[in-house]
Amino acid sequence: MQPVLHAPDSSFAALLRQIRAVARLDSTVLLLGESGTGKEVCARTLHEQSRRGSAVFVALNCAAIPPTLLESELFGHERGAFTGAHAQRAGRFEQADGGTLFLDEVGELSLTAQASLLRVLQERRVCRVGGSEEIDVDFRLVAATHRDLWGMVQAGTFRQDLYFRLHVVALRVPPLRERIADIPFLAKGLLSRVSTRLREPAPRLEPGALQELMRYDWPGNVRELENLMERFVALHPLGMDLRELVEESRRRQQRPPEDPLQRERKSLQELLERHGGHRSRAAAELGISRRALTYRLQRTGLTRVRG
Repeated sequence: MQPVLHAPDSSFAALLRQIRAVARLDSTVLLLGESGTGKEVCARTLHEQSRRGSAVFVALNCAAIPPTLLESELFGHERGAFTGAHAQRAGRFEQADGGTLFLDEVGELSLTAQASLLRVLQERRVCRVGGSEEIDVDFRLVAATHRDLWGMVQAGTFRQDLYFRLHVVALRVPPLRERIADIPFLAKGLLSRVSTRLREPAPRLEPGALQELMRYDWPGNVRELENLMERFVALHPLGMDLRELVEESRRRQQRPPEDPLQRERKSLQELLERHGGHRSRAAAELGISRRALTYRLQRTGLTRVRG
């Protein structure tokens, strides 16, 4: 039997009731919420409780695919369509035919990819890259994002027509800091899951440790809690107390995050020092051109831009 991961009267329990109500229809669903809140879990639950539950569930993280490969990933390609296309391949739209397509981080799509997605949603047909035949597809779309899509529409970085295509049924997945009552259920369930996966006995969750978990605000949400449970299983044989791990996370959260530009500047500076300032050798180590390295040096302020 699956462990209960939420309190009976929590906001997440209310969300699951909404999911059950929406699952009976084929309406497009947009899941909104911070990273790590469990949007894919909600998408899978919606799929399993729908009439398509026995069919395929296809998931794609839009942020994880380079823009140059996204078209082929979504639409598929014919053999010889481009260098490396040695065989015909069905895209995610085709793979999801009869089932559910989950597009995570849909706010990361380029305007070009947004136009392509809109066309498929309107016509329910796809054409593989390098092909000419249009293929009918029947899938239920569930999209998710942590971004403010309406704000992106106003800024001109997200298509308004696609926004309204996606925003048919919008469900907000609450962050863990709004689900305090769920934390004991989640912690026990995740600890059991992690212990089973690692084939290790599950340590006991002391009441004081559970209280400490409920006092933490969880910026990484459920994903952070699952990672903490895994560290607890790994380090418990060494006498590590769960409260120490929570305090360690709290201290790490209180440290100001390092500026990404400063981090890159420091990395490039160390690289140049290793090569005695020789840019061609430094670029070769990174696997980029000397010109690309020069651009990165200029962007991080390590050299002046020449007129």
